[in-house]
Amino acid sequence: MSQTTEAKRAGENGSFWVTLFAIILGTFVAVLNNSLINVALPKLVNVFGSTTQDIQWVLTGYMLASAVVIPMSGTLGDKYGYKKMFLLSLSAFTIGSLLCGLAWSDTSLIAFRIFQGVSGGFIMPIGMAMIYMIVPRHQIGMALGLWGIAAMVAPAVGPTLSGYLIEYYSWRVLFFINIPVAIFAVLVSGMLLKETPKKPELSFDMPGAVLSVIGFGTLLLALTKGQSEGWDSLYIVSLFFLSFFSLVLLVWVETGKEQPLLDFRLFKIPVFSISVVTSGLVMMGMFGGVFLTPLFLQNIQGLSPVDTGLLLMPQSIAMALMMPISGKLFDKFGVGPIGLVGLTIMGTMTYELHRLTADTPHRWLDMILTIRGLGIGLCMMPLTTVGMNSVPRHMVGRASSLSNVIRQVMGSLGIAVLTAIMTQQQSLHSAIIAESVSVTSPVAQQTISALGALYAQGGVDAASAQGGALGLLAGLVQREAAVRAIADTFLISAIPILASIPLVYFLRKKKSPAQAGQA
Repeated sequence: MSQTTEAKRAGENGSFWVTLFAIILGTFVAVLNNSLINVALPKLVNVFGSTTQDIQWVLTGYMLASAVVIPMSGTLGDKYGYKKMFLLSLSAFTIGSLLCGLAWSDTSLIAFRIFQGVSGGFIMPIGMAMIYMIVPRHQIGMALGLWGIAAMVAPAVGPTLSGYLIEYYSWRVLFFINIPVAIFAVLVSGMLLKETPKKPELSFDMPGAVLSVIGFGTLLLALTKGQSEGWDSLYIVSLFFLSFFSLVLLVWVETGKEQPLLDFRLFKIPVFSISVVTSGLVMMGMFGGVFLTPLFLQNIQGLSPVDTGLLLMPQSIAMALMMPISGKLFDKFGVGPIGLVGLTIMGTMTYELHRLTADTPHRWLDMILTIRGLGIGLCMMPLTTVGMNSVPRHMVGRASSLSNVIRQVMGSLGIAVLTAIMTQQQSLHSAIIAESVSVTSPVAQQTISALGALYAQGGVDAASAQGGALGLLAGLVQREAAVRAIADTFLISAIPILASIPLVYFLRKKKSPAQAGQA
């Protein structure tokens, strides 16, 4: 029986909704794990006596490992079956969680996280490909909207749950908590999922695999470490050089193969190409908010990780609630009106965040972020779905791996660029404020005298009180410079989102849902 016929029958009896639950559960486990670890890094530094630079590899190692295996997911799924690959990935991820929870040093934890990243990197692209294989095309928007909830609910509860577990239990629980959920996901997936047609005669593209690992791995490593190592350092320049030539060689090798690892011929489909570009631009803008908002709340306003997670939760809940609604609207109206409204809301609210000040009320920030979350939830899945719908069903696995790796790179690129912009703007604003505020001015002298008097009340001598007052004033200048830099970066992060709006015109619906389903 063909995949198309299976999907049609599944759609007639509605059985694919039960199967979809298994895929959603597996995706939720993988996404939740990473959102739990973000908040735990300072704790891990203290536990292992490590450094912040070293412990960052707990995140970086996972990200690199998961990114470099994404291109292989389509080929391995076609060759061995998507159900088998999904179950193997979930099982290996569960073992990785157990090993991470038992880690005895920062080195062992990083090694186990890399192993976990290799397995976790397969889960999302294979899950997406399976959805396209079991769900009828005219209901794919709703199905992907429900699947997208897993990607939004996990980051919503992750930071708050992580802060609570670290404060009242142990960092090891962050990994152990995944195990029962992952085991349940494996059992449910094993019972509910049906194996997809296999292509055992398909040969594995080893040259493409090696080149993709080198090309994408060095690119993401350079983007991740560029700010700390220096963008013009020999290390970073060498990584970019190696990445560029590896990726150029990868394109040359893959376009000459009949069964490539990454099928760049998919870019000959205009709707798919524009969808990938649009989704990548949106990822750059969205990751800007994900990266900048916790930085503002914790470093500027002094919130704890738990309070930060609670403040950001309404935004993630709004995204999660809007996902299935946007999918239903997409199935009915197509990507045009949904994408236009969602991108406009997201771009406008991201632009509004450039009004941040050091004492911005949390109620205003929460309102802006929640409305922004509604916009993200409204546009993200339709933009991806319309591109995947344009791909022949037998190629959705390769299309899923190609689009996922490009979005991963674009998200990392967005964080790297915005971090560099924020650092540059902070130095610029710090210099401007220092020039405009003279230490010898009457206002500055009065402020220093008042601060010195406060220090003196604590029994500090006059010289120490004067030095403490100057240090506090310098800290206030740096704080204000940081606030302005974050606001400027939010303004710039709105540009790729707003730039993607005209591209929606080329993605507009040309067929009715019934026609699309028949096709």
